[in-house]
Amino acid sequence: MYDSFEAIREDIAKRLGEAASDRKSPMHTPVVATADADARVMVLRGWDADSGTLRFHTDARAPKCSAIGSGAPVGVVFYDREAKIQLRLHGTGRIETDSAAADRAWEESSNFSRRCYLGEGPGAVSDEPTSGLPDWAEGEEPSEQELGPARENFAILLVEVQTMDWFHLANTGHCRALLTADGGQWIAP
Repeated sequence: MYDSFEAIREDIAKRLGEAASDRKSPMHTPVVATADADARVMVLRGWDADSGTLRFHTDARAPKCSAIGSGAPVGVVFYDREAKIQLRLHGTGRIETDSAAADRAWEESSNFSRRCYLGEGPGAVSDEPTSGLPDWAEGEEPSEQELGPARENFAILLVEVQTMDWFHLANTGHCRALLTADGGQWIAP
């Protein structure tokens, strides 16, 4: 089944496509790590197999946006427990706030999702547990008009993948491949 680089590439593209469109996919919420050694779970919102680009939504005020800026190393780890497949993708990330892609991502998001960008910026200190949202938005779906100020806080993280480290765990023997745009190589697990 996984005896060629082409089969592995097809499997990766299928898994990432499903992860971006199906919230029940085991790879829907990977761990994203930035060059400052910070890591967090994020929701995969898009995968463009032709360009090898992952898309995530984020708050433009989040510290990771400063760390990534217009280009910085990013690592993304996906795991499918049932299939026993781990993907470690490495590439260059960039933050976009005022692009056609960011506008399109904003428009495709639900009002309930957009409300996350109404509140305090990520990491804002509070004297009590808080979602950071204004009181009027707690548990409510805001109107388009109420969401106006939230758009300036919305950003997308695009990761242009350069290497894909594919790892299949099997009690008959693990198998690992490292793929790039130029080809692939089998490597010891």
